[in-house]
Amino acid sequence: MFVTPNGEKIFIVDGHIHLWDAREQNRRNRYGLAFIESFWGAHVGSTPPDERWDFDRFCHYGVDGAAKDLFVDGYVDAAIMLPVDLYDFYIEGFNTTEQCAAFKRAYPDKVVLNGRCDPRNGPRGLERLEADHSKYGFKGVKLYTGEWNGVSKGYTLRDDFVVPYLEKCRELGVKIIHVHKGPTTHPLNLDAFDVRDVDHIATAFPDLTFVVDHCGMPRIDDFCWIAAQEPNVMGGLALITSFVYARPKYFGQMLSDLLYFLGPDRILFGSDYGIMSPKWIIEHFMAYEFPEDLAKEAGTPLTLDVKRKILGLNAANLYGLEVPADCRLPSPLR
Repeated sequence: MFVTPNGEKIFIVDGHIHLWDAREQNRRNRYGLAFIESFWGAHVGSTPPDERWDFDRFCHYGVDGAAKDLFVDGYVDAAIMLPVDLYDFYIEGFNTTEQCAAFKRAYPDKVVLNGRCDPRNGPRGLERLEADHSKYGFKGVKLYTGEWNGVSKGYTLRDDFVVPYLEKCRELGVKIIHVHKGPTTHPLNLDAFDVRDVDHIATAFPDLTFVVDHCGMPRIDDFCWIAAQEPNVMGGLALITSFVYARPKYFGQMLSDLLYFLGPDRILFGSDYGIMSPKWIIEHFMAYEFPEDLAKEAGTPLTLDVKRKILGLNAANLYGLEVPADCRLPSPLR
């Protein structure tokens, strides 16, 4: 929980975290090193110098490290995990549901464990999705359209094989679908993360909520227009928030556009932990104010209550998390 200098309490939900293993002994091939080095470049380029990790810790920080960074130092009250397998690059997987479950077991009241699925796996993948849901009881799943899967270097949400998976999610009561639509990570392909397929499934499944993580970066304009027409699409700010320190003008422009097209109730904070840590992002975000021109462009003042929604109340509402009484808004949102 973050507390302002005036004593106001801010409930924090980090809507995008991982628990990965990119150590050398787990890398299957040269792509395993290339992938984590791409993350590492983002970490070094965006993190304040006194908050940077060394490379060995970046490759594996474990349950205890994550708990300290998120719940002790990072103001986080609840954290949402988004698994990604990447077995083509890592022997035991990069950030699998099973690996993430260790964090859930250690901190059951603070960790929200989501599942993952790959629609290219056909009936076998559907069976795994059902078995994982039976075991973990998750509320959401993640689709990572750029993941390599044998000879496939990605897929789009327009592919026919996606529909049975969303129908299965609906059948299981999994109502939250996270979709990674952001910058590429070497060696993955940029086009495989193109956001311009989200409207296809959002229109077809109006009873599901699609959280577009990274808001389609670098195609923010396309995402904003899609979200404007699809009320069941939300924006996940992971990675976008990391620019609040190194490039605050760029960050402000992106946030202004998102507030204008989506409003303050459909935007979720995420640190993209462990690429970034929430502590410094939250501190910079709480201190951030729009310059006059962007305040006018956003159409929504960046008030303390708007920051409360973005930093935690929107995600708590989506996932049904309990918010302490002294962190709620009077109405209508908690």
